[in-house]
Amino acid sequence: MTTLASPTSGKPFNRLLLTGAAGGLGQILREALQAHATVVRASDISAMAPAAGDHEEVISCNLADKDGVLALAQGVDAIVHLGGISTERAFEDILDANIRGTFHVYEAARKHGIKRVVFASSNHVTGFYPQDETVDAQSVRRPDCYYGLSKSYGEDLATFYFHRYGIETVSLRIGSSFPEPRNLRMLSTWLSYADLAHLVERALLADNVGHTVVYGVSANRELWWDNRFAAHLGFNPQDSSERFREKLAQQPKPAADDASAHLQGGAFTAAGPFGD
Repeated sequence: MTTLASPTSGKPFNRLLLTGAAGGLGQILREALQAHATVVRASDISAMAPAAGDHEEVISCNLADKDGVLALAQGVDAIVHLGGISTERAFEDILDANIRGTFHVYEAARKHGIKRVVFASSNHVTGFYPQDETVDAQSVRRPDCYYGLSKSYGEDLATFYFHRYGIETVSLRIGSSFPEPRNLRMLSTWLSYADLAHLVERALLADNVGHTVVYGVSANRELWWDNRFAAHLGFNPQDSSERFREKLAQQPKPAADDASAHLQGGAFTAAGPFGD
């Protein structure tokens, strides 16, 4: 890949754009990305902490504003795109933030000549697979909700913009990234913050990624996802949910007819419909 190293800092990028910087994962990556860029431009529609010094820029931007996103991406070398709604909502809510917003990000990349995007996709792109089946990047998608549909669309955008414009993307099908897993399902889907930061680093720095899809998951004992088609990234998670198993085993097990008991997408597979 082509990076634009800062002549003074020696970091691989001069300026990185991080959308969704006010969210839970955005706050983690806002700090982690400073190891890779002279300046991190943090953006969100929600309130954010002010810039911490010359190594940060904080800019409010609504991703539904095409001209605003174009201005936001001016002068950046790569984009880490986390922005949008991260839970299941009515389609009309998802439309502007996740579908139009992601299109605007790719259009901004095209117009500014930005050649690397790291896209926060989701495990909910394949959430309707049963938990006893192993899924990989070449498995047929089974989006489990409007949110999952929007992430599937984002992956199609990534494929299109690579083949037509040469913009490379790593789509991260993020599992469940929290300080620790919160329920029994997350024993399989958990992604530690340290492994998240490592995954994003590899997504930014690996060569010749084209459009690569990778599941964002730690080295848990019981995995539903196989990352063999993303081995070229060099993502080697170090953490595991296993140390939380005894604690989570004390939680009541979901009922047999509960989606969390048998579908990979868990509760997302049963959310909605909205507005009936």
